Amino acid sequence: MRLFRSEEHVRRAYDEPGFVFPTAQLWRLAEAWYRDRLDPDWTPRTRDEHQAVLASVGLTGGFWRLA
Repeated sequence: MRLFRSEEHVRRAYDEPGFVFPTAQLWRLAEAWYRDRLDPDWTPRTRDEHQAVLASVGLTGGFWRLA
């Protein structure tokens, strides 16, 4: 992952930049992904649960589909 000032800077750096999204969305993903990680009863999520976390912050489509 690389952080850039703007999408224009991403386009200048890469011919095919991949998926670009705002840092606010990254923060929402981190909060959702790690929210319960330190709970004493924490258990790993299933693939479907991880997929639901991605969808809950608007990360959908082929790029975000977990194998």
